[in-house]
Amino acid sequence: MDEDEWLVRHGLRPDERGLDEVRNLLAEQIRLERESQGYGDTILMRLCCAQLFLAGVLEDVLLIWSAKTASWDADCSIDIEFLCAAGLEETKAYLSGLSAPEGQAALKRLLHCEDAGYFDEFSPSEQSASYLAYYA
Repeated sequence: MDEDEWLVRHGLRPDERGLDEVRNLLAEQIRLERESQGYGDTILMRLCCAQLFLAGVLEDVLLIWSAKTASWDADCSIDIEFLCAAGLEETKAYLSGLSAPEGQAALKRLLHCEDAGYFDEFSPSEQSASYLAYYA
């Protein structure tokens, strides 16, 4: 299934059952991409991350992080902002409370990006509008 087919099937704001399918597809694409760069579809992974961002479930942060770090191509394709659907401060607080190494790595990258100015103009609502316009 490619990006266009997935978008037609679920839209940008899937219902709860659709979100479970998004998570499952993203996990499968992560597995493929980790197996060998290029086996996963990073364009489809990016769409799944946009769908999860628009759903705004804080617990999806580590899945999105896993997608971002699946390969060099995935890291370039998946925006760091995808982690912050709940807001930058809320995401940092959530990650700070996790003991998993992945959570700490994601927090470290967020802090680095924040220091570099990536989030100076960031707001979840404006980022949502950006994704909605991009996929329209």
